[in-house]
Amino acid sequence: MLLVGTACSDTKADSPPAGGSQSSSTPGGSTTPGDDSSKPAEDPAAANIQIIPAKGASAVRPDKPVTVATTAGTIQDVTLKDDDGDKVTGTFNTEKSQWTSAGGLKPGAKYTVSGTAQGTDGKSVEINSTFSTLSAGTSLKASVSPLNGETVGVAMPIQIFWNHAVTDKAAVEKQLEVTTSVPVEGTWHWMNSKQVNYRPKEYWPAGTTVTVNVNTQGVNAGGNIWGSTSRKISFTIGKSVVSHVDVQKHVMTVTIGGKLVRTVPITAGKDGFTTRSGVKVIMEKYRTKRMDAATIGIKPGDPNYYNISDVQWAQRVTSSGEFVHGAPWSSGSQGTANVSHGCVGMSLKDAQWYFGQTLRGDPIVVTGTPRKMETGNGWTDWNQSYTSYKTGSALA
Repeated sequence: MLLVGTACSDTKADSPPAGGSQSSSTPGGSTTPGDDSSKPAEDPAAANIQIIPAKGASAVRPDKPVTVATTAGTIQDVTLKDDDGDKVTGTFNTEKSQWTSAGGLKPGAKYTVSGTAQGTDGKSVEINSTFSTLSAGTSLKASVSPLNGETVGVAMPIQIFWNHAVTDKAAVEKQLEVTTSVPVEGTWHWMNSKQVNYRPKEYWPAGTTVTVNVNTQGVNAGGNIWGSTSRKISFTIGKSVVSHVDVQKHVMTVTIGGKLVRTVPITAGKDGFTTRSGVKVIMEKYRTKRMDAATIGIKPGDPNYYNISDVQWAQRVTSSGEFVHGAPWSSGSQGTANVSHGCVGMSLKDAQWYFGQTLRGDPIVVTGTPRKMETGNGWTDWNQSYTSYKTGSALA
């Protein structure tokens, strides 16, 4: 989950941070050793330690790095952690005269800096300082799909849902990272201010391991919202199962691993209930599913009303209610006519077989009707060219 805090303005180099003090040589820094924490050690060979932000500083911006530097000698080690014991990583420069934190900090947290340095005089000096970041305000939570450890189909989009609107999309997107076990080109696309998706240029290669790093701790998302935690999930792409439904020919072909393995007679939507054409992605799978026409606005008493408690081998492909499922009641029309209310129906035998082959995230490409998929009616990421999709990135 991602938690967020309240923003404040940058600390200027010519004024100390709120609640902090300055070294006489480094803005916003604290200095050790010596009795006077604001005065650098006079011995040029001593490990004069300067820390930014200053010791005791408060309301420190979470997106600003912490630095520990010495004017003589080297820094041996640095530990930066909050009161929960969570550590912040960092890197040294080539000379090991400066350490800089990597990534953002938690809002509303107290941090301790510790470690040792050694001056050119050979003497070790302890590093010890504390500061606190600005207090958290609004909490921003992120839900991620797919789930960690899940195996999904080759058309599965990565979806991140925020519980508050993100106004600085570029700042947030810069902290979203996708890595893959084989090279894959892809892009983020903001569906709206509360949802950002990612898809590859082509379908995911079968067997690929995908890792998503939502590294938004300490990021200012705009509107005084700050990310306060980061998370990482990994999932795997299953075998390639790509299906094509030709509504006019009343047939579905199933290709697995690039080879045609089955041709299935189907029925699709009749007049007034035309099945949508476009690239659909399997969203949910049900061994049995109640289907009530009232959910799509058809009331009891209407000649088109139905309420079937046990539709078998049902796989959802649109938010509005289109499924691919077993339909024994239409067996006489499968392969010859379209008689459904928009779903793709087939025999129970074919439906059971197909259910066993597919995963959440497998694509079904439907052709043969003038009715097109509406953006957002399901996982519609594949219904525009990659070039067009890429323009939805805040960094494009």
